[in-house]
Amino acid sequence: MPNLLIVGDTNNGKTMIVSRFQRQHPASDNPAGEHVIVPVLLVQAPPVPEEGRFYGNILEALSAPYKPRGPAGERQMQVIRLLRTIGTRMLMIDEIHHILAGPIHRQRQFLNVLKYLGNELKIPVVGVGTIDAVRAVQTDPQLANRFEPVALRRWQMNREWQMLLSSFESILPLRKPSHLAELPIATALLAWSEGTIGELASLLRTAARAAIETGEECITERLLGQIDWTPPSLRRNAVEAIL
Repeated sequence: MPNLLIVGDTNNGKTMIVSRFQRQHPASDNPAGEHVIVPVLLVQAPPVPEEGRFYGNILEALSAPYKPRGPAGERQMQVIRLLRTIGTRMLMIDEIHHILAGPIHRQRQFLNVLKYLGNELKIPVVGVGTIDAVRAVQTDPQLANRFEPVALRRWQMNREWQMLLSSFESILPLRKPSHLAELPIATALLAWSEGTIGELASLLRTAARAAIETGEECITERLLGQIDWTPPSLRRNAVEAIL
């Protein structure tokens, strides 16, 4: 089956995208049948590439009872039977770059699990993670051919960025317009957030709180310069300097 690999920087909306896709294809109680229907299943990769823990995560996501200390093969068959029963048509795996957190033989074993699930269930698998996910998948030529990488790039100063700012402004609890999409403040927000949507959301929450507390009731360039905010790259540099 054709698979997809969504990669991008941390805090740039990857999990939000797949979570929204899952909400658009929700589980159904299926009152006319014997089992619920779960067309799209989203799970998180275990922190280390262990087959048994991965199957456990799938069963946990479905609230299915299983033996945590049982053999991985037993959980594998349980997962196969269960996903067939509930009509799962797509499996999405978040934080798939965790594959690299184990020795090479564990990495290959985990990649074989992904191939097996896709082949056995005949469903597409969508992996979500950082750029390390591409490196992990490319260690297996068969998987590399099956997974099409799609990069979720950082935002840039363009019409899409201004539209995003307008969307955020529409939900800010401020009494006065901030005109976030206008070029001067839009440029400042891009620089301070460094083009990631998660940082932008945190920055705007901090700025909106300050705007309310000061009575200004709108976000301005001057206000941005007064709030306690450090861009993510400077935060990382500060931590590295300590280490």
